[in-house]
Amino acid sequence: MPAFPFEQYPLYAWALVFVVAFGALSFPALFFVTAPYGRHFREGWGPTIPAKLGWILMEAPSPIGFAFMFFQSEHAFDSAPLVMLGLWQTHYVWRSFIFPLLMRGKGKRKPLMTVVLAILFNCCNGALNGFAVTELAPHLWTNEWLTDPRFLGGLAVFFFGWAMNHHSDHLLRNLRKPGETGYKIPHGGAFRWVTSPNYLGEIIEWFGFALAAWTIPGLVFALFTTANLLPRAISHHRWYHEKFEDYPKTRKAIVPFLL
Repeated sequence: MPAFPFEQYPLYAWALVFVVAFGALSFPALFFVTAPYGRHFREGWGPTIPAKLGWILMEAPSPIGFAFMFFQSEHAFDSAPLVMLGLWQTHYVWRSFIFPLLMRGKGKRKPLMTVVLAILFNCCNGALNGFAVTELAPHLWTNEWLTDPRFLGGLAVFFFGWAMNHHSDHLLRNLRKPGETGYKIPHGGAFRWVTSPNYLGEIIEWFGFALAAWTIPGLVFALFTTANLLPRAISHHRWYHEKFEDYPKTRKAIVPFLL
């Protein structure tokens, strides 16, 4: 994995430090305080905005920031960087602009504070990774990388996680019939083994991206995703057990058979 030139790009270095610090602080905190959105929404976290709007506002900076930094580079149209752009946008165009429109539940709100924090993170993270794959990863500028086992393995891991994430979200969206409200126990797919296969799929996606890109920002993002989603999956798991007496006893929170 190429070394990061901190002295040459001080602003970029500080942005990377911010992402690392954000993740390091969030990981232990989220075991004690569940982020107040979705099923865990609660009052007392300041002003709120419509959930769908909040989701678009907080996710959109990632694909936009990545693309902006990406196309500043002379390596933007090299083969491997273009593939990395495709992976990033495959996830984030859907997550930013399509997924929110499919969300069910009228009148749901999100605390503005969580949206602002997510915007700050996604602005940094999208720009960091867009710059990394075009300016800080010379291995990506050669066609030899297209046949490297790390690149091919990373693609396979990414799309495995992507498929798990999308299938799990599909099952969740279709739990309720039109007009129904409330929550139900999801079944099928990877829900046979874990409570939050959508989160597990997303974690797998970004470790696949990190492997294919072979960059420090890619690895940092995969670790941050884990630090954010693992505690939330555990909170989901606890919530289901509290709400449903018949919740499957053998189902784990996020890692099949382990956690």
